[in-house]
Amino acid sequence: MTGHDLRAEGLRLAYDAKVVVDGLTLAIPPGQITVIVGANACGKSTLLRGLARLLKPTAGGVHLDGESISRLPTREVATRVGILPQSPVAPEGLTVAELVARGRYPHQRWFQQWSAADEAAVAAALESTGTAELATRPVDELSGGQRQRAWIAMALAQGTPILLLDEPTTFLDLAHQVEVLDLLGELNATEGRTVVLVLHDLNQACRYAHHLVAMAEGSIVAEGRPSEVVSEELVTKVFGLECRVVPDPVAGTPLVIPVGARHRRPLVDFGSDPT
Repeated sequence: MTGHDLRAEGLRLAYDAKVVVDGLTLAIPPGQITVIVGANACGKSTLLRGLARLLKPTAGGVHLDGESISRLPTREVATRVGILPQSPVAPEGLTVAELVARGRYPHQRWFQQWSAADEAAVAAALESTGTAELATRPVDELSGGQRQRAWIAMALAQGTPILLLDEPTTFLDLAHQVEVLDLLGELNATEGRTVVLVLHDLNQACRYAHHLVAMAEGSIVAEGRPSEVVSEELVTKVFGLECRVVPDPVAGTPLVIPVGARHRRPLVDFGSDPT
């Protein structure tokens, strides 16, 4: 599945008159996991929406395999790019199996309806996300974590070479967060899928990303391998957080340890009279 190219050039994205991303250029490395990080409201999710053609640029553009994504047929885009947006909503009463099956719609044709390949893709997506036992349950009756895994299963069933996921670990407990990220890492390693994630957890981003994109105020302030770009200065600049960065004892990737007020060293005024 490698070789598909997705990039933004001079991209400007806005909601009405409010510009959120302005003049951004980014090439997504094919066949790698890219994680976008940054403080709230920095433009991470807006950028992902632009890359997925869910938000029309007011300037610049997004190119998929060398073509303007806005000019490609919707079905063609949907067979190459899968998207899991923030807080998706399913129609009332829709079961998990029916939701996941919707991931196969881009592969349907009027002369070729549901096939054995579709059935296999849905079954594999349900199994890999641990939602097979939930297949007959309505999505709107699930817990937040179960619902999130069902939506991830739908994105996986779509079978696209590029996957864009906006905060896919939302509502998941720590064990399921790791399961989902491990699954995406396995898909990348075994199938060569290009994966782009928006994550809040910087340490998870450092552990799973081949390519890290740090954003602030709608712009990219750093990008590259986590080991090359994550520093105490960057974390302070992007998140306004005093921290220490040390090697992760398990993965060897950067591990960000916040410095709380209780652990800050008191300032010493050497110019004052101690008496």
